[in-house]
Amino acid sequence: MDLKLGDFVRFVDENIEGYITRIIDKTTIGVTDSNDFEIPVLASKVTLVHGDIPDNDIVSNRTNTPIAEAVFITEGVYLALVADQHSNSVVHFHLVNESSFQLLSSFTTEKNGTFKGDFAGVISANSNKKIYSAQLGDIQIWPKFRLEILFNTPANFEPKAPLIFQTYIKGKDLSVAKEEIAPLKQKGWIIKLEEPETIVDAEKLKASFFK
Repeated sequence: MDLKLGDFVRFVDENIEGYITRIIDKTTIGVTDSNDFEIPVLASKVTLVHGDIPDNDIVSNRTNTPIAEAVFITEGVYLALVADQHSNSVVHFHLVNESSFQLLSSFTTEKNGTFKGDFAGVISANSNKKIYSAQLGDIQIWPKFRLEILFNTPANFEPKAPLIFQTYIKGKDLSVAKEEIAPLKQKGWIIKLEEPETIVDAEKLKASFFK
């Protein structure tokens, strides 16, 4: 069974339910119950509660309705980190796409030379997708994150250059105040992926040659 942080599970041998708030090792997880008490348990001793709909399934590719160039939005792609609604000790990474492009995305983690592909899929225009979850208390030992994005659109519009973003995230990066993230309807931290376009002032550039 592929269990993930934030999954709602029920103990097989006991009348206990809760959310997974820690992956301790390959066989053991931590489950926080309704009393906010985290219980270590073998992963084989819990089962996913039916009816809990996961929100990290890969989005199937589909043809979008052509978008008029006059309203085509080229910017607005970022990572949003938000706390789990049931446990503040777990943070979820969402790839937010406020642009008119479809994003062909690959998210990989690397730690001590070991790589793991954690997400691959399509993020439709004006949508978002949860691509990763982590224990907030372990932030200082989080892996290195690598995100690769291709921009695609059925509209008559030139795709942007592929985006490759890789970084470590440490506690100081989340020491700033949370921002309201409208697509997710909650506050969190925003990590910008797109570099602002450099605007060259021709007059200033010409004047610099004569100084």
